[in-house]
Amino acid sequence: MRIGLAQINTVVGDLEGNVGRCLAAFGQARADGAELVVLPELAVTGCAPRDILYDPGFVAAVGEATADLARQAGSGPPVVVGTVLPSGSSTPGHPGLLNAAVLLERGEVRCTVGKRLLPAYDVFHETRWFSPGTGAQPVTAAGRRLGLLVGDDLADEGHPLHPAAELEAAGVEALVAIAASPFLPGVSEQRLAHARRCRRPLVVVNAVGGNDELILDGRSFVVSAGGGLVAMLEPFSEEIRVVELEGTPTVGPAPLGREEELFRALELGVRDFANKNHIRRAFVGLSGGVDSALVAVIAAEALGPERVTAVAIPSRYTDLRSTECARELASSLGIDFELVELEAMHTACEASLVHLLGEGTAAENVQARLRALVLMAYVNRYQGMLLNTSNKTEVALGYGTLYGDMAGTLCPIGDLTKPDVVAVAQWLHSSRGLIPDFVLERPPSAELRPKQVDPFYYAKVAPAMEALVEANRSNEPLRRSEHKRWQLGVVLKVSAKSFGSGRLIPITRR
Repeated sequence: MRIGLAQINTVVGDLEGNVGRCLAAFGQARADGAELVVLPELAVTGCAPRDILYDPGFVAAVGEATADLARQAGSGPPVVVGTVLPSGSSTPGHPGLLNAAVLLERGEVRCTVGKRLLPAYDVFHETRWFSPGTGAQPVTAAGRRLGLLVGDDLADEGHPLHPAAELEAAGVEALVAIAASPFLPGVSEQRLAHARRCRRPLVVVNAVGGNDELILDGRSFVVSAGGGLVAMLEPFSEEIRVVELEGTPTVGPAPLGREEELFRALELGVRDFANKNHIRRAFVGLSGGVDSALVAVIAAEALGPERVTAVAIPSRYTDLRSTECARELASSLGIDFELVELEAMHTACEASLVHLLGEGTAAENVQARLRALVLMAYVNRYQGMLLNTSNKTEVALGYGTLYGDMAGTLCPIGDLTKPDVVAVAQWLHSSRGLIPDFVLERPPSAELRPKQVDPFYYAKVAPAMEALVEANRSNEPLRRSEHKRWQLGVVLKVSAKSFGSGRLIPITRR
C-alpha cells in the first residue's frame, strides 16, 4: 500500500489557505502514486486554534472548509486529515467539539474519529475546547482495514484507555495516526518508542511549523509491525513523500546534535512568526554579548540578512571590543548595522532625573530603558518587530529591566538557559565560524557600570532554576519577578516547561 505522508505547515485561522495547502500536498502525493494521503492533526484549522473555537461562526466555517476539501479531492485517492467538528453534545460554556481525523472519499466526509485522550497539561488545554471521542472502529480505505488515531491516542500500553490496542484487537491491518506534536530535544526518539509498542504497521504524520510559542518539528514516519523504521521525513521543513507501507526499512535523516536541533527549531519559530504575521523586518540590539549574538544569527538564518537590522548602542561603560565584535558579527552575517551612541541621551536623562537616580539600580536601568527607546524608534520608523535577547536563566532570576532589555515582541532564546545559549553559540563558532572569540570568552556583563560582571555562577544557578521551573515551583527570585514575565514577549518553547501558556503562576500570592 502506497501512502502519501503530507507533512505541511498551516496557519491558524487561514481556512482557505489551509485547504489550498492540503490540496497542493494531495495533488503531489496523487501524482507520485499514493493510494491514501495522510495530512496532520488540525490541518484545516491550523494548530492550535485555541479560543477561536469559542466562536460558532468559525466552527461553522471549519465545517464548510472541510466539506470543500472533500469535494475538491473527490476524484483522487482517499484522504485522512485533521479538522474540528461538533461532537453532538456539549455542556454550558463549553464548545463541545471533536479534535477529529476525518476520512474523505468520493467527495464526502465518509468517517469521523474524535481524539479520545485529550491532554490537559503544560501548553495543552484541549479539554477546554474538545469533548473526548468514543471508541474508534476500523475503517476501510484503499482496500485495507485501518485504524485512525489522533495525537495522544497513540498512548502507552499501560494507559487505562489505549485506543491503538483496541484497534489492533479489532483486527486492523495498519494504524494511521495524525499529530501536531511540538518540538522538544530528543522527542523523535520518544515518538519512535511509542510507535514500536504497536503490533501493526504504523503511519504517523506530524505537522511542521511555528505558531506563536509552539514549534512543530515534523519528522513524520512509518514503522513496520516489527518496529523497523520504514521511512522518516525531514525535521523542521515541509515534505510530501509517498511510502510503501510494507517497504524495506531504511535509514532516516541524520540525527541532529542537541545544539543544532535547538538552533533549527528556533530558526523555524522566528521565520514563521514573522512570515505568518506579515512582519517584514526584525531589529536586534547587538551588544557584543553572547545572547544578542545568538539572536542575531537566528534572525539572519530565519529571515535572510536583508530583513534584519542590528543596532549597537554603546554607553560610557561599554568595552570598545563589544562594539567591534557586534560590527564584525553583523558584517559576517550580512545584516544591516547601525550605531547609536547613548551618551547624549544618558547625560540629558541624568540631568532631568538627578533627584531620582543617585547610584545603583535606578541609575543603571535608565541605560537599558534608553536603549529600548532607540530600538523601538527604529521599529516605529521602519516597521517590523524587536527581538528580545533575554535568556531563560535571566528571565527566571528577574535579571532584566522592564521596558528596557525585556522589551520585544518575540523572545527567540527565552526558553534557553544560559549554558544552552553558550553551547549553541559555541557550536555556531566551531561549525560556521560566526561568533567572535571575545563574545564567547568574556565574562557575562550588562555593562551598566564600570567593570560590571553578572552576579551569578550560571553553571550552577541555571540548572537549579530550570529544575524549579520544570516542577512548577518557585523560589524567592522567581516569586519576586513574576510580574516581569507576564509582560514579556512571546517565548519560543523548546523545553519541557517554558515561560508562556504552560506556566500560569499568579503574581499576587503568599
